[in-house]
Amino acid sequence: MNAVLHIPAERLPARGGRSLIHHEQGLILLLDIDGELHAIGDSCPHAGASLFSGRLDGRWLQCPAHGLRFDVATGCPAGIKGFGLRRHGISWIAGECHVVIADEEVSA
Repeated sequence: MNAVLHIPAERLPARGGRSLIHHEQGLILLLDIDGELHAIGDSCPHAGASLFSGRLDGRWLQCPAHGLRFDVATGCPAGIKGFGLRRHGISWIAGECHVVIADEEVSA
């Protein structure tokens, strides 16, 4: 079952920034990369470490615990197949941001 999470304007990250959003099913990390908003689960698929403090280089986010790097636009790790970030869809309704938390991951 899909859930839609309204993100208040004051919780949206500034350009180049990030915000951590708590919701019933866990944590979502919002990243603004060059004016484009991305929503991912805030846990590394390798060992569950928080990605919030990870180093961001363009679209690549590095896990602060083990150094794995993920393309936040696709969810894919660099050079590894078979797992990736949990990505969530974003929709804008009447100028307001909504994150779609789906049972299945958003395709790249």
